[in-house]
Amino acid sequence: MIINIDYTKRCPIYEQIVTEIEREITLGILKPNAQIPSVRTLACDLGINPNTVKKAYDILEEKGLIISKSTKGTFISDDISKIKDIKITELMTNLNDIINELLNYGLTKEEIIKKIK
Repeated sequence: MIINIDYTKRCPIYEQIVTEIEREITLGILKPNAQIPSVRTLACDLGINPNTVKKAYDILEEKGLIISKSTKGTFISDDISKIKDIKITELMTNLNDIINELLNYGLTKEEIIKKIK
């Protein structure tokens, strides 16, 4: 598992960890039931506070993407089929927000489409 953190981004580190793990699951790099590093191990590898990794893992567990098994470790869920749907929904929501903001700045739908192309 390779997590790339950009410390210059305004995006919080825990969100970057969530995004990277979601990306690796989506691309098939992380397979169902694969064990991922412990909170302490990943925090040490990235040189960050373990609470940051814990927050990312809590979000991933809430989304149903990872499962923590007491005394055994943390594993990728065997039901990861929903990740693409979750991510697409999130991205479409963001896209709608951006389009609405552009419309509020006076652009027409046609102008937005033209600029996108």
